[in-house]
Amino acid sequence: MEQAQLAAMIDHTLLRADATQAEIARLVEEAKKYGFASVCVNPTWVAFAAEGLAGTEVKVCTVIGFPLGASTSRTKAFETSDAITGGAAEIDMVVNIGALKDGRDDEVEADIRAVVEAASGKAIVKVIIETSLLTEEEKVRACQCAVRAGADFVKTSTGFSTGGATAEDISLMRKTVGPDIGVKASGGVRSLEDMQSMVAAGATRIGASSGVKIMEGGRAESTY
Repeated sequence: MEQAQLAAMIDHTLLRADATQAEIARLVEEAKKYGFASVCVNPTWVAFAAEGLAGTEVKVCTVIGFPLGASTSRTKAFETSDAITGGAAEIDMVVNIGALKDGRDDEVEADIRAVVEAASGKAIVKVIIETSLLTEEEKVRACQCAVRAGADFVKTSTGFSTGGATAEDISLMRKTVGPDIGVKASGGVRSLEDMQSMVAAGATRIGASSGVKIMEGGRAESTY
């Protein structure tokens, strides 16, 4: 895969609570330099990032119900609408993990659908299922909920829980959702080799704070 193709699969990510404006500005410039798919930032930075990326192909991605997924569906829908108004074109939402573990799949699906409807026609929706907290059966059910709710992607992790993406989880998620929905690997993707293993397993998007290291063939010490 050519370097430009690799770059176009990366959501260049900075979600630390202590991120400064200077760091977000650097993230934006790096994304423009390498041609990343998006910058992924917390909602407070959406408008700033959108201004910096105006006139480029790089999208602004933001996170909703992050990182716990425990906000109400109404709150998640409002966050989504507000982020889109600020310039977000991609929405990465965290599922209601507790409801999923309880087997309340109707609630999980409705929660996702609230965000999908708020984003309809304006932004794509990626559903973070937080694989490190789930059994294999729960991972499958979470992906099925996302498909039924009309999401565009399923995503492994927030990067703030007990683990990140694995090739095994990517393979399971791809098998579950089929060929027509995106699968995003995030958390722990620190090198070109990591990225290649995720793509081989079925990932179509990579979320990483290590985008520059990946493009330069190095390895980062940490993820988000």
